[in-house]
Amino acid sequence: MSDGVIRDVAELEAIYGTASEASLIKVADRVIPVYADWIRRSQLCILTTVGPEGTDGSPRGDDGPVVQIADEKTLLMPDWRGNNRLDSLRNIVRDGRVSLMFMVPGSNNVIRVNGTGVVSVAEDMVARFNDKGRRPRSVIVITVGEVYSQCARALIRSGTWTAGDQSEGLPSVGDMLAAMKADFDGKSYDIEWDARAAKSMWNAD
Repeated sequence: MSDGVIRDVAELEAIYGTASEASLIKVADRVIPVYADWIRRSQLCILTTVGPEGTDGSPRGDDGPVVQIADEKTLLMPDWRGNNRLDSLRNIVRDGRVSLMFMVPGSNNVIRVNGTGVVSVAEDMVARFNDKGRRPRSVIVITVGEVYSQCARALIRSGTWTAGDQSEGLPSVGDMLAAMKADFDGKSYDIEWDARAAKSMWNAD
């Protein structure tokens, strides 16, 4: 480790020591009732996928549970309107490995799920999410490999739910787009965003 880079797992484990009992016994191979109760309260999760180009992390949100629990080994996530880059969906089609991190505002705990996914456009699957005239174009069907709680320290350290609004002075998305393309009208993009999002929050058109 002359350059400070750890390249051996044994060396890494020697630095960090032994995992606690709680961190080991928490892992379930299915969605047991206590984890189901938690997941049903979550309206936001981070979906992580992997593909030939690398990894992708995508926030997924809903105005109700962000996933349906079909059974103790199956979660269903509707793919609501996004930007059509399809990064997550492309990855799942090519490499089904997925991870999810479920959050609930006010709780410093996170529930994590690792498993595999497929993208389904089956009518009966999509119809499960028909609501108020909105309908996803596809549903990610996730087969659960393991479920467990995440240590609360990261959210406590960051003050995620207690630090208040810290967004003042941040660059807008329009600013970011203009930085990437000199002739892009970022100001108009920002002004029009709220109305555009309100019209296209759920459906494809």
